[in-house]
Amino acid sequence: MFGCLVAGRLVQTDAQQVAIDKFVFNLPDYEKVNHVVVFMLGSVPFPAGMGGAVYFSFPDPVGGQVWQLLGFITNDKPSAIFKISKLKPGEGGEHPFGMMTAPQLASVAQVGVSIEPLEQLVQQTPVSGATVCAVDSFMQFTQKMLDSLYNFSSSFAVSQSQMTPNPSEMFIPASSILKWYENFQRRMAQNPHFWKT
Repeated sequence: MFGCLVAGRLVQTDAQQVAIDKFVFNLPDYEKVNHVVVFMLGSVPFPAGMGGAVYFSFPDPVGGQVWQLLGFITNDKPSAIFKISKLKPGEGGEHPFGMMTAPQLASVAQVGVSIEPLEQLVQQTPVSGATVCAVDSFMQFTQKMLDSLYNFSSSFAVSQSQMTPNPSEMFIPASSILKWYENFQRRMAQNPHFWKT
């Protein structure tokens, strides 16, 4: 139902269901993470009038978990980027996870999704510093992803004279990747939501 992308490194789609309407993702090495993207997989929509409140919990083996509201996702807004690098342990408020304790390791933070009524979601106030401007963040994420793909694929570039024939391997000209890269950048600049059509 949900997915979680951790700073472009790790995509998780195997949320642990800890209650009928609560799901948790474990975030190892959370100290190295700046942003978390939570998204719907598209296979199962929220029930009518419902959405998902997104929470973050630092590991706290002594005092119990403290959950911080980051924001929410809905069928109309199926993904969101949250900045977690400036959150502080111990700060939090009321949350739907109650006294429920999802198994948590000492070095692993958690992202929780709680299915709640839309009317309730829009009235909640996320913890300060967690939300990021969606379009700007999406544009930045997309630009970083494009740069990463281009740089990664370019690192394998060899001239035609350096190529060793291998009938089981396909080769893509670097100019094709560059052309795709430039076209994608142009389309993103014209309309950041072009990929939805």
